Amino acid sequence: MNPTPIDVLIRQIRLEAADIHSFELEAADGAPLPPFTPGAHVDLDLPGRLRRSYSLYGGAAGRWHIAVKREAAGRGASAWLHDVARVGQRLQAHAPVNDFALDESAPASVLVAGGIGITPILSMVERLAAIGRAWQLHYVARDARAMAFRERLQALAAAPGGELHLHFSADNGRPDLRAIAAAAPAGAQLYACGPAPMLDDFAAAVAAAGIEPARCHVERFGAAQAPAAEGGFAVELARDGRVFQVPKGSSVLDVLLDHGVDVAYSCMQGICGSCRVGVKAGVPEHRDECLSDDERAANTAMMVCCSGARSERLLLDL
Repeated sequence: MNPTPIDVLIRQIRLEAADIHSFELEAADGAPLPPFTPGAHVDLDLPGRLRRSYSLYGGAAGRWHIAVKREAAGRGASAWLHDVARVGQRLQAHAPVNDFALDESAPASVLVAGGIGITPILSMVERLAAIGRAWQLHYVARDARAMAFRERLQALAAAPGGELHLHFSADNGRPDLRAIAAAAPAGAQLYACGPAPMLDDFAAAVAAAGIEPARCHVERFGAAQAPAAEGGFAVELARDGRVFQVPKGSSVLDVLLDHGVDVAYSCMQGICGSCRVGVKAGVPEHRDECLSDDERAANTAMMVCCSGARSERLLLDL
């Protein structure tokens, strides 16, 4: 069963940069909201049966802060938060989860952020500054107007141990990721969050520098592949024998929810792992960013929000 959601109120909405609003959330009952660690995110339930994940950053104790970029090609959540949401509005949220955790024991941290990808990175930088660890941040945005939290980051970088590099892509100021990776201090942990092409370049850069994967951490806002929507197969529930057809244009998750099956989910893109379901028979077509190569080859689990089927039927452990 899904954990009980938390009723929250929007306490404040603030313009942080062009097309980026921040939202301060507090518990509707006045109690402190659960604490979180740098890199964590929360899921918000929005009108239209939308559930979306948003990274958290620091603010008043017992409250949550998120930043949301309006996405012209999005699926409605960012437009609703920008155009409809108002101070005092009640929403349902879920407890923080961290799939992009900060290693506070590292002697140094090298961070790369692109656009709205600054949100979890900001939380990390604030923590590193608070505990006196060395850090360097390379932050790229279209131009100064599109760069959220710039003054906040500049203030953090003014203290010993901080190093901030701002890059404006409109002026061809993209960071040299290969040079950054090659120059990373010994034992440093490396983090990146931003658009998929930047993250792909980051992965290539750290590989070229010979940095072991355990020291490199990436937070994706979208899967590298589009979710499977071809349909044309059936899913069977192993626990009660029900069988559902998956039509063209629908995901396995869509079909399960339409039939009242209780399945956890969050990002809807195969990047968070919330909707992982066991597979007892059949061959999934994996399109997620969560499973390892060995797990994909074993075909014993799938992310039902984005993956399809190579076989005519999937027997799910539900």
